Amino acid sequence: MTALRMAFNELRRITSGKLPKLAVLALCLVPLLYAALYLYANKDPYANLKQVPAALVVQDKGATASDGAFKNAGEEVAAELVNGDKFDWHRVGEEDAEAGVRGGKYTFALTLPEDFSQALLSSGEFQPRQGVIMLTTNDANNYLGSTIANQVVAEVRRSVSVKVGAEAADRFLLGFSTIRQKTVEAADGATRLAAGTQEAYDGSVKVANGAVPLADGSAQVSAGLKRLRDSTADLPRKSQQLADGAKQVSDGNETVAQTAEDYAAKSQALVGRLDQLNGDVANRLRALGFTEEQVQRVVQAMTDVRAPVDDANAKVQGAAGQLRTLSNGSEQVADGAAQLAAATPALTDAITRLDDGAAQVATGNAQLRDGALALRDGEQKLVDGANQLRDGLNAGVQQIPNPDDPTRHATADTIGDPVNVRGVSQTSAGTYGAGLAPFFLGLATWIGAFVLFLLLKPLSKRGLAAGQNALRVALGGWLPGVLLGAAQVVIMFSVVALVVDIRPSHPLLTLGFLLLTSATFVALLHALNALFGAVGKFIGLVLLILQLVSAGGTFPWQTIPVPLYPLHYGLPMGYAVDGLRHLMYGGSLGGVGRDALILVAYLVGSLALSTLAAYKQRVWTPSRLKPELVL
Repeated sequence: MTALRMAFNELRRITSGKLPKLAVLALCLVPLLYAALYLYANKDPYANLKQVPAALVVQDKGATASDGAFKNAGEEVAAELVNGDKFDWHRVGEEDAEAGVRGGKYTFALTLPEDFSQALLSSGEFQPRQGVIMLTTNDANNYLGSTIANQVVAEVRRSVSVKVGAEAADRFLLGFSTIRQKTVEAADGATRLAAGTQEAYDGSVKVANGAVPLADGSAQVSAGLKRLRDSTADLPRKSQQLADGAKQVSDGNETVAQTAEDYAAKSQALVGRLDQLNGDVANRLRALGFTEEQVQRVVQAMTDVRAPVDDANAKVQGAAGQLRTLSNGSEQVADGAAQLAAATPALTDAITRLDDGAAQVATGNAQLRDGALALRDGEQKLVDGANQLRDGLNAGVQQIPNPDDPTRHATADTIGDPVNVRGVSQTSAGTYGAGLAPFFLGLATWIGAFVLFLLLKPLSKRGLAAGQNALRVALGGWLPGVLLGAAQVVIMFSVVALVVDIRPSHPLLTLGFLLLTSATFVALLHALNALFGAVGKFIGLVLLILQLVSAGGTFPWQTIPVPLYPLHYGLPMGYAVDGLRHLMYGGSLGGVGRDALILVAYLVGSLALSTLAAYKQRVWTPSRLKPELVL
């Protein structure tokens, strides 16, 4: 009897009847129910987060920035969350949120306190403090929900930090522009200051140059006034003597003038009588009968005779007038001399005061000269300092950044968010369900192989009784499981690829690798059942549990405790998961060959153990005739 015939007989045995056929069908659908349904349920849970209820409490009252703009960061964050369509957000009060999380109405609650905006703006007032986002979770609702909520808060925190950092950096860079503008103005002022100090220095040089001769001249003036004071010391006495003498002269001149006026009056009276006499003589001559010509000759002769008298009278009259003028002038001189005598003490006193003032002026001018020289030296230092200030400010202006608005905004955004992640994905699963598919497909093949031997007999009793070759008996017991396992894999793979829509990068290779995996797991469980009977089923269940924790199907296998590392290396499911990952995601196929060889080694080893079991079971023992445990 060949191995194929023994396998055919076993398949005919388990399909004889309606219920056995349904049982075989159910066995073929077990991996489908396990893998396909689980992957369908978990294909993309993140796409359905918008159905997860979450409470949002916004207590932020807003704050006014240093530039006068009002900011309510809490409302901005709330708007982003609600519009982000990530969760089913409900804006409620603080008490409702806390009660909702406690009662399971909300998976978690996010609270933005009333000073949220004020805290974000506090750095601009140099009173920095962090803004607080309060996350209320309850693991009794869902542990992963809390984990996702923490990620949401982390993303909100990052987003707010980027925005606040960018705004702060923008204000900081704008401050640079303002500083540069003010520095330019300061540099212009320093330039004007340098020019002004240079002019002031030039003026101080002129002042110093003028102060020296001024001090010398004032000293000379003081010396001259000193001499004038000394020379005018007797002026009051002498001016009084002059006034007294002028008075005497004035009195004498008055006497002379009056005497001259008396003589002038008498002389004038004489001339008047002579004029009258000329008239009387002419009248008498006319009366006596002289002609007018004769009269005129007589009158002319008389006039000629009196000419010396008229001349003398004119001289007397002129002398009298001159003497009167002299008298009046001498009187004025006397009065002036008297006034001079009266004013001379004040004059000498003024000269004394002027001398004292000139001495003070000379002293002050000497001090002015010394101060002007010191001012000139100080102005020189001021000029040097102003020039250094001008040069330093002009040089500093070139070192102060002055970006334009686009550059400033771009720089602020970079400062606020300096690191950007540029992902280079060599392979991508695409969805959460696709990421878990290698693990659950491999696990489903193990479970499918496990349930097969609830119905199949690992070794043909007829073949053993007939003394058939042990290898032939072992292959005969393994082949029915391989065929049913292949049916399980084909059904499972078809539904996962076509219905659940998890499409492998290498579909045919993936299907072939799954068939190899199924054949290997069937061989391993077949060997366990052939060697240990009912205990073999228990060992298969234990191996399933051990592979669940060591295969690295969800987290990287390196995250398991180090004592469990040997399980990963020693059990076959880790290699099955690794190979499926590369085939489904499109990774390097070099490791797939190694994984396939290891599975083939397990397959061959398992068949060897099955052969050993068949060889041993050709001899019947009491325990085989009446086993202690039947499953």
